[in-house]
Amino acid sequence: MEDITNSSFRTICHKYGADLTFTELVRIESLAKNNKSTWERVVITDATPTVIQLMGHKEMWLKKFLSKYEPEKGFLGFNLNLGCPAPNFVNNGMGCAMVKRITKVRKLLEIIKDRGYTASVKLRLGLNNFEKQKKAYINLIDAVDAEFFVVHARHGDQSYNEKADWSVFPECVKTGKKIIANGDIRTKEDVETMKGYGVAGVMIGRAAVADPGIFNRLKGINAPSVQELRKEYITLSEKDSTYRYQKNVLKHFGKEMRVSGDSI
Repeated sequence: MEDITNSSFRTICHKYGADLTFTELVRIESLAKNNKSTWERVVITDATPTVIQLMGHKEMWLKKFLSKYEPEKGFLGFNLNLGCPAPNFVNNGMGCAMVKRITKVRKLLEIIKDRGYTASVKLRLGLNNFEKQKKAYINLIDAVDAEFFVVHARHGDQSYNEKADWSVFPECVKTGKKIIANGDIRTKEDVETMKGYGVAGVMIGRAAVADPGIFNRLKGINAPSVQELRKEYITLSEKDSTYRYQKNVLKHFGKEMRVSGDSI
């Protein structure tokens, strides 16, 4: 999530139960062009298991970026974002506008894998309800070879005020691919429901921003209070090269993010 999931925040989440963490999404083109602030977004400062989340659709920029990239300790692969509904991305054929672009997605993933890196996909159910009804998400999952698929159970026209459609998860699982469920998952009961669907795991976003200890809590393991986590995060972030994130992260502690969808 933009201006949230820097290295300090990911470290706290992993310490308290997150098995795998993701960077905020970064534009491949900006990385390829050596934009300093964009490269700061993919810094991994410790051994926290981290996947770098990429946004883009041009093979030339991906190849150029990968020719420069040197994995840091903790790096576990790249994730191609086909989920962001922000107009500035969608209008340029990126984000959830790519769910139906199977050939393009295959090419991008192959470029990543040819470099020896693992590649996963995060997707919405399509750009809009029409694409959802046409099963664009199932078509993509069926046709693409990725390490796993994080399925956000909304289409691109839906806001976070509309409930995620969990009914899609069983059909995603039936593809035989590794499915990670995402969307409105907050409680132990929610996790049990997901287990019943047969998914391989769950991704927690907004709820983790309010309480980075939620991962342990969902596993039935004790975690510090939100107030204690806040203090721990402050101490850790003061040593972080992306210290500028601190103010933005702290304003969400103890309360779930309210977003339009543009930055997740």
